[in-house]
Amino acid sequence: MVKTNSTVISSFIFLGFTHYPKVESTIIVLCLLMYLVTLLGNIVLISVTILDSHLHTPMYFFLSNLSFLDIWYTSSALVPMLANFVSGKNTISFSGCATQMYISLAMGSTECVLLSMMAFDRYVAICNPLRYPIVMNKRVCVQIAAGSWVAGCLTSLVETVSVLHQSLCGKNIIDHFTCEILAVLKLVCVDTSTVQLIMLVISILLLPMPMLLICISYAFILSNILRITSVDGRSKAFSTCAAHLTVVVLFYGTALSMYLKPSAVDSQEIDKFMALVYIGLTPMLNPIIYSLRNKEVKAAVRKLLIRDSLCALLIHSNK
Repeated sequence: MVKTNSTVISSFIFLGFTHYPKVESTIIVLCLLMYLVTLLGNIVLISVTILDSHLHTPMYFFLSNLSFLDIWYTSSALVPMLANFVSGKNTISFSGCATQMYISLAMGSTECVLLSMMAFDRYVAICNPLRYPIVMNKRVCVQIAAGSWVAGCLTSLVETVSVLHQSLCGKNIIDHFTCEILAVLKLVCVDTSTVQLIMLVISILLLPMPMLLICISYAFILSNILRITSVDGRSKAFSTCAAHLTVVVLFYGTALSMYLKPSAVDSQEIDKFMALVYIGLTPMLNPIIYSLRNKEVKAAVRKLLIRDSLCALLIHSNK
């Protein structure tokens, strides 16, 4: 709990989309649909990467990590939001708010690092194919994934503690649908320059720097692809990178617009809808994008569906 001069704040109230009563129900239904599709798509993607031996490669190992954190990322925000709408109580406890903020920041930060590591993986696969099995061996992949998770969890812990440790002016109304760090920071009644500096440093470490690594990786990839004389080879190289680039643009585009926007541009309503994009829409589109752009994933899904159908028929015939 946060204690101010006269008030102990034990819970927060979300305003959510109450400013738009006519479309609030529509937004909730869309969020429910996005969440269900996110769960289904990412669970299927994780399942096929585990069950299909052809997908036991570094690329799909990182992809399954991405799907796993997307499930947690969207669940941390949308599940409480949907539960509050059903119960009619737009509230959350202080500990619940801290947990929600930490999980969403940890998953988002981890995804920033993981996407840059996936770009490096594509660089090695396309530019150094003969050395790829040696450079990206199982131990290195596990270390990269673990490093991404540790970096994301530690930075989110620093941000969460630095914000919730501040004094609040007896206010407990969050103009958002989740405990988004920037929305909670607006409740602080003391000087927040130190906290903002911490957030700026972490944002630079997790947004522009990974993006720079991605741009450098793809500059080398593009240079290498343009030297490929075979049309089929060039097409295959492009297709393996297209899905990852699409996800990068979606995720980093919305994240940059939220956390590195000019201070003069401050609209809480725009922030809410942007948050819906990176919390709900992007995790939902990730498995769809990778499935539609990847023949191996589509083949693995078909194989899994056929195997499940045959098992169901055998069980039914034995009854």
